[in-house]
Amino acid sequence: MTEVEFFDAPRLQRPLLLIAFAGLFDAAEAATDALAWIKDRSEAEKYAVISSEGFVNFQQARPRARFDSDGNRKIDWPDTTVWSCRRPGTRDVLVMLGVEPHLRWQSYADAVLSVARSSGAEMVITVGSMISMVPHTRPLAVTGSAADPELSRRLNLANPTYQGPTGLVGVLNQRLDAARFPVVSLRVSIPHYVPSPPNPKATRALLRRLQQTMGLETGYEELDPAVSEWAMRVDQAVAADGDSREYVTGLEHQVDSDEQLLPKGDDLAAELEAFLRERSDGNPDEGDQP
Repeated sequence: MTEVEFFDAPRLQRPLLLIAFAGLFDAAEAATDALAWIKDRSEAEKYAVISSEGFVNFQQARPRARFDSDGNRKIDWPDTTVWSCRRPGTRDVLVMLGVEPHLRWQSYADAVLSVARSSGAEMVITVGSMISMVPHTRPLAVTGSAADPELSRRLNLANPTYQGPTGLVGVLNQRLDAARFPVVSLRVSIPHYVPSPPNPKATRALLRRLQQTMGLETGYEELDPAVSEWAMRVDQAVAADGDSREYVTGLEHQVDSDEQLLPKGDDLAAELEAFLRERSDGNPDEGDQP
């Protein structure tokens, strides 16, 4: 597939493919920050690049000009980059980061599928963040879904029920599921009145959920000081305005009365491992080929 350029990279140990896109599904940049956190704490090497040419409207996501260390002018294009991340002592991961494409979503989904197949990824996890009516003073909930009934049952995830206009993540999840790739979608809620990046509290919540569900050591606790500082700044801004204080109090009452607790995560990673092991032992149909 000409849109994908592969690089030499070491063979990975039972990798998971983690995906996040800058754009609508990346409120406060919490999702891309979470996967960048994982990449930066791994032995990361470039595995593949999906060219932005033909997929991205450059008037909406412009390339950036810069000078390199030798003084030569360079153009950085908004390509999608896949990093192979070796993580000694645990399973490896592939981290895919890029701008949500504007064009040819079906072809782009096929390009992602080719990366998943060539790498031997056992599962794909799409990670996102969305604006929501939640207060910053409460834990930011991470919800998840999986189309595979057995996978959703084991990890206590929802089955997708939405019907209507969808985004790239919806298209990608459907394409991967049709190709018989296990795929999970995780998304964190962002307080709509604090939409600007960074949001370390939301990033921490995603990293914690990835560790809890997928058994990946993410080091999310290292974000605690940044979370405390962020919460203090938002508290101060809210406290300075009476209407804001009243509004946040109302959100707190709403969440406290309606909150659905997330399932406990102690056994989720073990359930995932059992699911993948049984699937591998069963030699399932590889699905349709691109």
